[in-house]
Parts: sequence; structure tokens; C-alpha cells
Amino acid sequence: MAELIPFSQALRERTRTVHQESEGAVFMQDLMSGKGSRDDYIHLLSQHYFIYEALEEAAERMADDPVAALFITPKLTRLPAIEADLEFLIGPDWRDRIHPLPSTLRYTARVREVGAGWPGGFVAHHYTRYLGDLSGGQIIRTLLQRQYGFETNGVGFYLFTEIAKPKVFKDVYRAQLDAVDWDDEERDRVIAEVALAFRFNTELFDDLAAAKAAA
Repeated sequence: MAELIPFSQALRERTRTVHQESEGAVFMQDLMSGKGSRDDYIHLLSQHYFIYEALEEAAERMADDPVAALFITPKLTRLPAIEADLEFLIGPDWRDRIHPLPSTLRYTARVREVGAGWPGGFVAHHYTRYLGDLSGGQIIRTLLQRQYGFETNGVGFYLFTEIAKPKVFKDVYRAQLDAVDWDDEERDRVIAEVALAFRFNTELFDDLAAAKAAA
């Protein structure tokens, strides 16, 4: 039976619980409330480096796919900004000083797996990360700037200089999701993959909290 509501709406509604669990992770709550530290942010951004490396490598592989290509745009590319942020925050030897956590390794392995041949799975991870960056990421940036005195250096990851109106961009993105000719089974698979992406995020926050406690 065809869905009676737009796919993008069904996607949001059916992943709301896992999304809220991810947003409510203790590590992120501490970081956003001022209980976290500058180092906590650096550790988070370091893991993002590995995640976006995998995602943007997958985007290169998927660039010729007729479905995936609808969502791929250099306006969203984050890796150069993350690299510049890490050099500012850690120093020129930052690559030698960061390492992926176990949850990050699982996350990036899955991104690479779906990015090698499943357009719907790639879009699920693309949607979860980039629309999140354009939404809650802007709130995070403002809080980080306020708490740690950042201007643009250090938070370039959250600055989308080529997207003048994020809401308009997100509306177009969701309209594209609604227009993709996936059958009900494939839509269910994509929604399940978005839920998985949120769970990977939660596991990452838990790993970061555990590493902080151990230190």
C-alpha cells in the first residue's frame, strides 16, 4: 500500500525515538550545557573526521548513480573544513594524534559497505549527517563559539558558506527524497538504515564518554 504521507515525513516520524536518544546522549548534553571541555569537542571532531572521510569517499563512488547524485553537492562537503579545524585545534601533526574509536570503526565500515553499491543506504547516511549538520549543527556551533571563544577557526565544520538559506536547502532535499521512485520495501530499508545511523551516533557518544571517564 502506498504511503499516505510524504516519505520524508514518514522517515522523520519513524526515526524520532532513536534520533532523540542520540541527541540525549550524556556526552553531547554535557558538551552543550558547558559541562564538557574544549578537549571533549576536539575528540568529537576527530571522530567526525573519519566518518566524513568515509562518507565523502562514498559520495565520489556514487556520483554517477541517478538516485544518489540528486543529493550529492560540493556545497555540503565537510572534510576540508574538518581538516582545517583540527589543524587549528591540535596542530600541524593532527593526523598522527587522532585515532578512530571502536564505534567509529563500525560506523565507517557500514558507510563504506552501503556506499559501495546501495544508493538508498548511502542516501540514508547522507541525509542523517548533512541535514543534521544544517539543523542542530548550527545550534552546536553557536554554543561552542560562546563557551570556548571560537570565531570561525575551530568551528568551520558547522559553517556552510555556500548555502545562504539552510531552510530552503533542506526543503528541497526533503522534496527530492519524496520524489525518489522507491517502492515500499526499499523505503522501509532506507528508514531502517537512518535509524541505524542514529544508533551509530549514540554508540559514538557513549564511546567518547567512556574514553573520557577512563582518562
